[in-house]
Formats: sequence, structure tokens, C-alpha cells
Amino acid sequence: MTTTRVLTGITTTGTPHLGNYVGAIRPAIEASRRANVQSFFFLADYHALIKCDDPQRIERSRLELAATWLACGLDPELVTFYRQSDVPEVLELTWLLTCVCPKGMMNRAHAYKAACDANATAGEDLDAGVTMGLFSYPVLMAADILMFNAHLVPVGRDQVQHIEMTRDLAQRFNHVFGGGRHFFVLPEAVVEEQVATLPGLDGRKMSKSYDNTIPLFEGGTKALGDAIARIVTDSRLPGEPKDPDTAHLVTLYEAFAEPAQVANFRSELQAGLGWGDAKQRLFNLVEAELAPMRARYAEFMAHPDRLEDLLMAGSDKARGLAQPFMAELRQAVGLRRMLALKRAPHADSDGEQAGRSKLARPSFKQYREADGLFYFKFIGPDDRVLLQSHGFAQGKESGAWVQKLKLEGGAVLAGAPVVLTDGVKLEDVLEALSALASA
Repeated sequence: MTTTRVLTGITTTGTPHLGNYVGAIRPAIEASRRANVQSFFFLADYHALIKCDDPQRIERSRLELAATWLACGLDPELVTFYRQSDVPEVLELTWLLTCVCPKGMMNRAHAYKAACDANATAGEDLDAGVTMGLFSYPVLMAADILMFNAHLVPVGRDQVQHIEMTRDLAQRFNHVFGGGRHFFVLPEAVVEEQVATLPGLDGRKMSKSYDNTIPLFEGGTKALGDAIARIVTDSRLPGEPKDPDTAHLVTLYEAFAEPAQVANFRSELQAGLGWGDAKQRLFNLVEAELAPMRARYAEFMAHPDRLEDLLMAGSDKARGLAQPFMAELRQAVGLRRMLALKRAPHADSDGEQAGRSKLARPSFKQYREADGLFYFKFIGPDDRVLLQSHGFAQGKESGAWVQKLKLEGGAVLAGAPVVLTDGVKLEDVLEALSALASA
């Protein structure tokens, strides 16, 4: 079964509300449990710095968002859940991509153009208030995605342009430095046209900018009940028939109810159920789903050290992929270690021996031992054995891993059935694998 990598970033500038839960958090967590999906979820705290200069707000938001996603059921054993700022390879990749990114591409980015348009309308200099963070943040977003070669990136329609830019940057890097190898896959944007857009208290899309949100966990049971009580309805009295198709309270109910419950709720409204009773039923339904999560959320918020441990474990998983891949990319662009050159005797046209430098290539050696198992070892340019494999029952298993390491190098090293030999450093292995791939 082919594994699909899916990457989701959560900007750390706010506190989630009920609309965020229904439209993004719940479906993303459900998707992460599929057997053929490898999911990456990260707190986009570097992105947050572009739009927020309040350190306390960013610190608080990181805590609340991490607690929220985990309380809602995100399983850190199934996914890679990390803070963007804990993976420095992302910033290094951002610079490599910046060096192949045309400025004209950034000029066309929606956020930058919107800022310029607003300045023009206000009679300001076009670049007034525009930071390099705002101008070039699509490159940082590209690095987030390409660092882990995500196949799919769920985004809103306004973010599709950035996925197209990511694809363009990936192609440019592959063309300039790939030498026939494609370091980066080309990601696809996933625009969920059917994702639930939850209405707020006034019927418009639930949004903090409209001040019409229903809290997810903030304020507890009382805050949830108070918000639901303020949902705007028409003036029809109890006993009068209500139209379920025009009541946004019904849309909220449908986001949490089973089909049979929805059908019964609509029938009761048509039969004259009062709005007060309808709101109470909505509260009971939502509270039943949120209460266990709220308890877990409160536990995380009371023990932020537990969140820290989980996030650091997530960053270790992320860096286990990022570090070897970054070593390959550094090799590709010429940021290489200066390895000793071997000198081999060479006979010139006159038959005289002349010393000519020759760099030995890393190589794999496959063999069978007396125990009947098949093995391979990886030999570096200085004839040192860098890696020793475990034993395989079949030679084709050993050969398959050799091919995988030759083609994908450090990207699969963490999961390979091999051990470093005594005295060998991981960076030596990564350099040798990169040299072999580019040879």
C-alpha cells in the first residue's frame, strides 16, 4: 500500500473556536488515522511572527493550540506533531529555496499585493509596513512542505497560490541542483469544498473578526451554554412551526448529530418546538462531545511540561527525517565537507608513473555469512566500513535495502535495518550516501 504524506500547519496567533473544530481540527484528526496516511502537524510559530509582535500572545497560543489538538484526539504516536521553531533545518531549506526564487514570483503573492493595494488606497508608499517576513513567507511555507516531501497539503482556496509557488520552487531546485535526481516531490493542494463552514451566533461565518464565535474550551461549560443561548433566531413562539432550512441553529446541530437525530430535530421544529428548548438540545449535544475533550485540555493546560515533552519527542521524529535530507541537499548545492583525496599510481604515455589524485567512491558490498543469512555493508571513500546491516533470510531483501539507500539516501536511513560501526559519525554516513547519490 502506497503511503501518502499529508502536512498541516497551525498558525499560533489565536485560540480555537467551535468553527475551527468542526471545519479543520476534527476532520484532520480523523484523516490522520487512515492506514495509508503519514501525517505531519506543526505549530507554525515562525509564521506567527509575521503577523504578531506580541510575545505573550504567541507563547499562550502555542500552549492552547497544542493542548487543543491533543485533547481533541491527535495521537502523537500516529503522527509527527512538532513546533516549526524546533526544526532548524526548515530555516536552512528556506534559504536554499530563497536562492532559486525569482523576486517577481514574490511580487505576485496575494498577501503582498493586498498590502500594496491597501497602501495605495491610503496614499502611502506601496511598501509601507511590509516586512521581508510578509514579502517572502511563501518561501518559508514551501520549506515547511518540501522538508518532508508532503504529497498533499490541505489548504483554503486563498492558499492554493502558495502551493503552486512551492511546486515551482521544487522544480527549479531539482533542475538546477538535481543532476537528474528529483530531490523534491511536487505537492498537491487539497481544497475541501465540502468542509463544514459553521455559522456563528448571527448566522454569518463563525469568525473572530465578526465577534460571533462559540468557544471550544475557553470558559468551560458555562461559556458554551451562554454562547448558544445568544444564537439569533426568528420571533416565532413555542407552538408555532419553524422553518429548519432557514435556521442556522439547525446547521450547528447537524455538525454534531447523527442523521436520525437531525431528522427528528427538524420534525420537532416544524411541529412547534420552542427556540429555547431547541438551544438546550443543541447545548446537550455539543457538550456531550466536548466535555471529555475539555477535561483533557484542562489537564494539559495545568501541566505544560507534558506538552513540552510531547512536542520535543515530535521534533526528534521530524528531525530524524530532516537532518539526513538536509545533508543531501547541502551536498547537492556544494556545501560539502572536504574529504581526503586518495592518490593512485598512474602510468602516463611515456610509461612513467605519476601520482594523480583520485577520489574513491563509497560502495555497498553484499555477502552471505556462515549462518546462512544475507548481509550488506556500506564502505566509505576512505575504505572504512560505515554501516553494517542486520541479517536477512533472503538475498533479495538485502538487495532491496541497498537499492533504497542508493536511491533515497539519508531520507530512509532512520528506518533502515543497519547499525553504525564503531567510531563512525552519522554525518560521515550522510556525506557518503549523498556522494554516492550524486556520483
